[in-house]
Order: sequence, then C-alpha cells, then structure tokens
Amino acid sequence: MTIHYLSLTEVAKKLGITKGALAQYKLPEPDVTVGRARGWLPETIDEWNASRPSRGVGGGRPRKHKGDD
Repeated sequence: MTIHYLSLTEVAKKLGITKGALAQYKLPEPDVTVGRARGWLPETIDEWNASRPSRGVGGGRPRKHKGDD
C-alpha cells in the first residue's frame, strides 16, 4: 500500500488558502522529510487545523461597509 503525504501546495489547498499565506502558519512537524521536501499525512493536518485557535466571535478587523466614507 502506498502512503500519500501532502506537499505544502496540497496543504494550502486543503486549508483553502494560498501557498504564500501558508508561510504565515506554524505547521506541525512533518511526518516525512525527503531531502528538503516535507510531507504531512492528511490526518496530521486535520488534527492540527482542528486544534488551532479560531478568531472567535467578533474577532478580526471590522469590515468596511459601503457608505462608511
């Protein structure tokens, strides 16, 4: 059976963000390293993502509404 590890590009796609935005995240230790390439099992990313703190209610920067000039 072949084990598929997620690349950085695949992790970004799974999280619904760009690869550039992924650089801002502190990812868990990779499950495998081959040369300089890192790989994560899908379960590792799912568990890590579920345990990350969310913005919470009302978190983040307020949105600018039309007419608020």
